[in-house]
Amino acid sequence: MIDIFGTLGPACAKAETLEEMLRLGMTGVRLNLSHMTLPEAAPLAEALHRAAQRSGVQPKLLIDMQGPELRVGRFPEPLKLPEGGRIAVETLRLPKAAAELLCPGQEILLDDGKLLLACETAETARVERGGTLYSRKSAALPGRELSLPALTEADRANLALAKEYGVTGVMQPFVRSRADLEDVRAALPAGLRLYAKIENLAGVSRLEEILEGADEIVIARGDLGNAVPLWELPMLQKRISALCRRRGVPFMVVTQMLASMEHSPVPTRAEVSDICNAVLDGASSVMVTGETAVGDHPVEVIRYLVNTVRASERI
Repeated sequence: MIDIFGTLGPACAKAETLEEMLRLGMTGVRLNLSHMTLPEAAPLAEALHRAAQRSGVQPKLLIDMQGPELRVGRFPEPLKLPEGGRIAVETLRLPKAAAELLCPGQEILLDDGKLLLACETAETARVERGGTLYSRKSAALPGRELSLPALTEADRANLALAKEYGVTGVMQPFVRSRADLEDVRAALPAGLRLYAKIENLAGVSRLEEILEGADEIVIARGDLGNAVPLWELPMLQKRISALCRRRGVPFMVVTQMLASMEHSPVPTRAEVSDICNAVLDGASSVMVTGETAVGDHPVEVIRYLVNTVRASERI
């Protein structure tokens, strides 16, 4: 049976909401630790455990690590980036290793590609695709590869506490090679599954060796869609799925599966077709993120996700 994962967040922070989601068929949840530590997330974990007791369902709990992901810094208030405007790149508070790679013509993708900047110099950039930028959102420099450690100090601290909070698996972002997974394995408490997120070209190019070190592959289409032209993403997903099937390695499909439902009570036809295709490709898990973490209809999201997956399994 395919696992159905939601993501914990303010929209489903109450045990009553999580209980309803579990009763509908959600089998696991993701806790994103890019912006917080496990102790800071304790109220969410406690709500999940209360919901599990009430529903009689024991869900999997995955923590999504910070890892080598590039992010902007913390801002006193969100940055308004109007299209056509200019910004000093130091305002983004990027790590020094990233700032040193900036040069005229270099693109900067922000918040999973929602915003796009183009460097005019190493110090200034033009806003090509505008919007509001919040603290600690993702950043990407297409065509550039940064050398960052697989685990941050915060990651190591969270791993040390994982079992205490009932964590069952760890999602490692931006896996670049099997060596990244070996670093995580060395710090991973016994019994926890390791999910390798494929979301950059380094990971794609070394997928064969990554398959040997992971318990499950995650086709993370958010940042992966920043690494290639979007029109190439569907076939790249198909290629990764096919290789996982041939090698007998389970895989998860994630990102924007029901994105319209962050605000709409019903999905688009394209979204339910996307879920069905993931099932037919052999996915062992599917996951929604912002739809349940911050969306307006977290329970309905799980209802549609579960029903679409189960109907697709019967094909």
